[in-house]
Amino acid sequence: MFIRQITNLLLVLVLFQSVTVPAMAQDTDTTSETRVSQAIPDTLLFKIQKAQSVISQIKAANKRRYGISRIRSGLADVKANLAPIAADMRAHGKEVDTKNLVNYSLILNDGLKKLTDWRTTLSKSNNYLQSNLDQVLALSTDSLLTINGNDTTDRKLYADQLRSIKFQLQDAGTRTSAQLDTVSRLLADVSGTYLTISNLQTAINDRLQKSSENTFQKGAPYLWEAPASLSLADLPTLLQSSFQGQSKIFTYFVSATWDNRILLIMLCGLFFAWVFFNYKKAQRPSPRQKINPQRFSYLKPLPVVATLIVLLNLTPLFEPQSPSLYVEITQFLLFIVLTVQFWSRFSRHELRMWLLIGTMYMLLVIANALVGDPLFMRLGLIALNIGFIYIGIVFSRRLPRQHISARVVRVVTTLYMILHILAIILNILGRISLAKTFGITAVIGLIQLTALGAFIEVILETLDLQINLSTSAEGLFSRVNINHIRRSFRKGLSFIAVTLWLIVFFINIGAADTVFNILHHILTRPRSFGSLTFTLSNVLSFSIIIYLSSLLQKNIGLLFGESQLPSETEEIGQLSSVLALVRLVIVIAGVLLAIATSGISVDKFTVVLGALSVGIGLGMQNIVSNFVSGVILIFEKPFKIGDYVELADKKGRIRDIGIRSSRMITPQGSEVIIPNGDLLSNRLVNWTSGDTYLKTEFTLKVSLDSDLDVVQEIINKEVSQLEGTLHNRPAEVTVTGIGGASVDLKVQVWLTSVYAEVALKSQLLQRLLTAFKGANITLV
Repeated sequence: MFIRQITNLLLVLVLFQSVTVPAMAQDTDTTSETRVSQAIPDTLLFKIQKAQSVISQIKAANKRRYGISRIRSGLADVKANLAPIAADMRAHGKEVDTKNLVNYSLILNDGLKKLTDWRTTLSKSNNYLQSNLDQVLALSTDSLLTINGNDTTDRKLYADQLRSIKFQLQDAGTRTSAQLDTVSRLLADVSGTYLTISNLQTAINDRLQKSSENTFQKGAPYLWEAPASLSLADLPTLLQSSFQGQSKIFTYFVSATWDNRILLIMLCGLFFAWVFFNYKKAQRPSPRQKINPQRFSYLKPLPVVATLIVLLNLTPLFEPQSPSLYVEITQFLLFIVLTVQFWSRFSRHELRMWLLIGTMYMLLVIANALVGDPLFMRLGLIALNIGFIYIGIVFSRRLPRQHISARVVRVVTTLYMILHILAIILNILGRISLAKTFGITAVIGLIQLTALGAFIEVILETLDLQINLSTSAEGLFSRVNINHIRRSFRKGLSFIAVTLWLIVFFINIGAADTVFNILHHILTRPRSFGSLTFTLSNVLSFSIIIYLSSLLQKNIGLLFGESQLPSETEEIGQLSSVLALVRLVIVIAGVLLAIATSGISVDKFTVVLGALSVGIGLGMQNIVSNFVSGVILIFEKPFKIGDYVELADKKGRIRDIGIRSSRMITPQGSEVIIPNGDLLSNRLVNWTSGDTYLKTEFTLKVSLDSDLDVVQEIINKEVSQLEGTLHNRPAEVTVTGIGGASVDLKVQVWLTSVYAEVALKSQLLQRLLTAFKGANITLV
């Protein structure tokens, strides 16, 4: 570096000398003049043009800042992150928490990556500036661009241009030299910082390795051997170093994962808008008669608290690699939100206990930053653990979490007690770091369990509000089984709650990376079955896609107005068989997508198809026959949804045309599943292929002395007055038999709807009975 600076200084001196010294020694002038006199003007012009081009290039390059300001600012941030980490390592010695060491390692790795990029950038800039400086030096010493007073050649005509070039070269050399010096110094600073971080990273890696090797070994004196002396002067230093280190971890994590946080905030913003506008709709006169929003415990017209409960509970799902301080702050904010929510629901005793949990939680967080080897510190930590055990015994089972199963509550409560007991034992045996980890994990687990119960309640109330609005407007939820939907959502929310609890638990216990790596290894490890190679992730993806496509094709009819609720007055009506075609497309697309996701190659897929063909030949004929029949029914359309058909001994309305089977609703209200092969191969009567008219018939026996004309007139009159019959088609009355004392009559009546045959026939018979009695016609 020093030699380069001397070289640059000499270059500047050469430039000054070339401008100020008018001539050299006489013999040199003569030789130079003789040599230059041989140069033609075209050569001189070419040199001048080249020099001007180089000067312009250097001037443009000197306007570039080479990212110096950006690198300086970034280097200052890296050093600012480095200082608290080094201070925490010095202040806590061997008792730095393992999770903090991992987070420190992430910050340092990020710093090393930035420094590596900056070193590469600065090295290129340094070489580029040195090349420019060499070009300036070469042009400054070029004899063709030098002129003196005794010159008699054509160069005297270009004296002004040559002097201008000399001055511009001098300015360019000075500026380039200054920039080169700046870049060189910054490069040296970056390299020194890189070396410092590398050494600190090596120390952290050594401690991490020793920590993993000595997880359950003594890291501090036994409790009875702990020093009784306590230096109060060291407490601020310990607290400050721990806080600064944690704050750097927190700041780094927040800045590195901002995209996940934005996505989560947008999702919760949509949830807020969903609840807010649904509440406004529920206040309108029409839905207000059917909805009672006042019964909601968590939802309010302005659902701020409910949205915060959702936001803070879903945070671990979007940020599973969050550091311990981030989790602790998130859980404390969640505690505050729950306090606002439960303030009016808790009794006075429960509220005192709940606030005590929050206070002791903050004390535990502070204790984790301060507690070291001294006896009084460790006794204070044990006292906190005992206090939390007492809270777990008298209060934990009374926390509001009604939608979480008793088995989960029992497991979490038991684990809560075991962790605190282990924390006390480990503290006594000198494993302070593990004792802190177990204690804070247990408390956060208890708070989070309560929060997840509130989370499930918020989502279920939001769903209830949506269901009530949809039902009042005869929307989607008016066509489904509400109780089934609630049960399904409750199961799904319970699964999400357990997943969130486990994520936070593993993060706090310091085993998140290990668990995730194990799961990743299990799911992505290649496995072989004969010549077929697969992974469990492929199998899992295949199964999920097949399940979702099956679920979608079963319920896609709801979007077309199809209902899952049986009703005698339901008018399925004009739904065409395009719904079955949509289901077929969904199934085929799902199968193809599942195969593509599974990673099965085309040649292996042909082998699978061959195996399926063998299976079809052995025992799947009926399934394939029904499937093909379903495809034929879709395109041939012998009937459509809502048609009244008769097949063998069954009559009813077609409710659904599926891929393998179809469903029929009988007049008795039962649902009959009919394989599509039977619909296509057997004799099928469609009573409503052209219209919904139906000719119903019944028999009557009247006495032999009855006037048949009067009987005919009474029947026609009652049929014409009965709503639901075709008035332009009179009843047909025919004599089918004559007995010793009676006449057998067959009466045929046209009805406007095949669906109302039973009810209309009953009404007509009742009216005929009354009319015959009035006309003294005896029925036999």
